[in-house]
Amino acid sequence: MKTYIFSSIFLMLTLFSTTNIKAQQMNTEKNNYVVLTKKVAQLQPIILTAEALKEEEGDNFGDFQVIICGKEIGDITDTEKINKFIDKAKKAGVQLVACGFSLNKFNVDKTKVPKEMKTVENGILYNFQLQKKGYKNLSL
Repeated sequence: MKTYIFSSIFLMLTLFSTTNIKAQQMNTEKNNYVVLTKKVAQLQPIILTAEALKEEEGDNFGDFQVIICGKEIGDITDTEKINKFIDKAKKAGVQLVACGFSLNKFNVDKTKVPKEMKTVENGILYNFQLQKKGYKNLSL
């Protein structure tokens, strides 16, 4: 009887300690990020954040994308507003993405979207698709 109780306790401790070890294992995959914003001016703190994460994470820093959508989407065609962020984003490893749905809804001339920016059909859908791939997400 004592042997049975001792064996049962030993088995339970083994199971719990194995589970604990699995929970503590490091995830060695890269950290990927997506930020959804409605204002070009917010690119400044977003890019600074990407730079800080890149420095902090080193080789674990992966992809960082910023999706711009909403009624102020036309600001991406204003060279005075967007150009200063395009170079900063490129240096920081940040991909700028324009929401095609917003471009259409707010009658923005797509030929004036900077060539350095990627355009997707639907920025909100694209954001969800990246989240399903494990991207960490923030919406501003």
